[in-house]
Amino acid sequence: MAAKLRVATTSLAGCFGCHMSLLDIDLRLFDLIERIEFDRSPLTDIKTVGDCDIGLVEGGVCNAENVAVLREFRRHCKVLVALGACAVNGGLPAQRNHLDLRDILAEVYQTSPGLAAGSAIPNDPELPLPLNKVHPLHEIVRIDYFLPGCPPSAEAIWKFLTDLIGGRTPSLGHGLLHYD
Repeated sequence: MAAKLRVATTSLAGCFGCHMSLLDIDLRLFDLIERIEFDRSPLTDIKTVGDCDIGLVEGGVCNAENVAVLREFRRHCKVLVALGACAVNGGLPAQRNHLDLRDILAEVYQTSPGLAAGSAIPNDPELPLPLNKVHPLHEIVRIDYFLPGCPPSAEAIWKFLTDLIGGRTPSLGHGLLHYD
């Protein structure tokens, strides 16, 4: 029996919808587990990443912590896949890119209706430093494959992973890619 491939996942600035689509593979997850071993993933609750064959990353890069997580993930994954619109092009979080970050923070933390008098922008060293713009993954690290969609369907993720695990270049037909 061949050794199982190690697969890791992580989520950066996004909604976690791509991980939900992965879970929507449903019972085929059992078939997948016969062929792979999950490393870091919400399925395992492992917080650090070991050396892996395939890494799936959802979400864009919006803060210093995202940059560090993504670079660490890239170092440990032979193949890295940008999963979903946020990872591929910044997605919905990138809608803030045409605005000034200082103005956004002031609006959210200081001037929005309902805030307590004297509310301030958080300035705790435990909070990750926000970047001036949200970046797609390929602006930070080398990406081997892009799987677009918001989120990609379970069928698209299943086909993509089984192609990759089977040693084939992933090929998704017209019906598997959509952007709704």
